[in-house]
Amino acid sequence: MDSTLSDLVEQARVALAESGDATSLANAKARFLGRDGSLTARMKALGSLSGEQKAAAGRELNVAKQAIEALVSAREARIARAQLEARLAQESVDVTLPGRGMGAGGLHPITLTIARIEAIFHSIGFDVADGPEIEEDFYNFTALNTPENHPARSMHDTFYVEGGLLLRTHTSPVQVRYARMHPPPIRVIAPGKTYRVDSDATHSPMFHQFEGLWIDEDISFADLKSVYSDFLRRFFESDSLDVRFRPSYFPFTEPSAEIDIRFPDGPLAGRWLEVSGSGQVHPNVVRNFGLDPERWVGFAFGSGIERLAMLRYGIGDLRLFYDNDLRFLQQFNR
Repeated sequence: MDSTLSDLVEQARVALAESGDATSLANAKARFLGRDGSLTARMKALGSLSGEQKAAAGRELNVAKQAIEALVSAREARIARAQLEARLAQESVDVTLPGRGMGAGGLHPITLTIARIEAIFHSIGFDVADGPEIEEDFYNFTALNTPENHPARSMHDTFYVEGGLLLRTHTSPVQVRYARMHPPPIRVIAPGKTYRVDSDATHSPMFHQFEGLWIDEDISFADLKSVYSDFLRRFFESDSLDVRFRPSYFPFTEPSAEIDIRFPDGPLAGRWLEVSGSGQVHPNVVRNFGLDPERWVGFAFGSGIERLAMLRYGIGDLRLFYDNDLRFLQQFNR
């Protein structure tokens, strides 16, 4: 290698050694090997030489190029190693410190609410039943004395699926199935998912309900008032909770009533809030249970579980239950 190329390689060695990071290294490399670099200019000049001179000069230029590329690779490795060591020093872990541990999970507030409801009704002798969420029209509507032209059957309220089936709009079909499979007396609640075409701050296309049913030979509306009023006071842990029953209409009960509550204190104090629909089971429904309505009577009720959870925990927007925000859900891990 002639002296000028040796000097060029030495210049490259000095320039690359002074490069302290990837940017300065790239600039130093371009100074010699870039499109306008010193070595690149010498290689472009090969075209002006004769055959033997071109071959000899080309060999020397290739040796110089390989030497500079080796210097670049070595410097790249050294810079990368230095950066890694600096990062490791910055992110080092003091193994003598106590471990952070892992946060324990918890039950969802709706799961907690369902468990509380089941425990209260278990304590007074009610069974818990479950049934299919994809239901037949007969169990969801017809067996519950819902007329063919009732608005609840319309596409605006009900999700219909193929094969004449639908997503159940309440858990009352579970009561029908349970009553047709178990001899009276019957005391049962049916918590579970239900589906309706509705969505806003207080409604969801999928939500949870629990329905209750008590069938026996001597059950009256007074029993309904006693059982459900006691449930509400135990659920909200308030003996001073006001409960009222307002006359209403449901096709599967007669007489029917909506149930309201009023808290004695807190942000909702003084306001009447609806929490349930209820009533004496209609004789036609008792017949669809396979029972004689002249002998067997009873009451039924249905409540939105999200509604009860919102009132119990002071939550203003139902959608918070399903946003999967850990900051919200972790409040219940206690």
